Amino acid sequence: MILAGVDEAGRGPLAGPVVAAAVILPDNHGIIGLDDSKKLTAKQRSKLESQIIEKCDYGIGWAEPGEIDTINILQATMLSMKRAVEALSRKPDHILVDGNRLPIWDYSAEFVIGGDALHANISAASIIAKEYRDRLMIEADTQYPGYGWASNKGYGSKQHREAIKQLGPTPLHRRSFAPLSQMALDI
Repeated sequence: MILAGVDEAGRGPLAGPVVAAAVILPDNHGIIGLDDSKKLTAKQRSKLESQIIEKCDYGIGWAEPGEIDTINILQATMLSMKRAVEALSRKPDHILVDGNRLPIWDYSAEFVIGGDALHANISAASIIAKEYRDRLMIEADTQYPGYGWASNKGYGSKQHREAIKQLGPTPLHRRSFAPLSQMALDI
């Protein structure tokens, strides 16, 4: 049976895409240390990401800030998950999705609350999604300096909120998210 794990990164930030990954681990993959990406250090995630990319079938999908603002973060998350599964080179027989909801799709699937700490496939997806999204935000920090995205990854840190007030929003900001939607800005 081909089993895929799916997880996302970036539901809560004020800027950037929501990114999902789908991972199919091969039997006897030998990847030691898989866990919820939030429990791992950046160095651990990077090392594990390299092994996952080398040994596994994986797909990445995302929804852009404009899509998030148009369809809402939940639906954008589901869309990014669908896109990640569609990016796999093999069709899974069953999918384990971290969280408490499933996208509407034609796959056999189940959600697993806290699955990124319980199932290796979901842990691997968690790592891929987080590392990919973090790189996107580090790159965006050079395009839009002053927001601190290399360190805050688009989350609402004090520096980021102050930069929005001083510099205004960028095309990567989720305009439907507070504090952007609550600010008296011409956005």
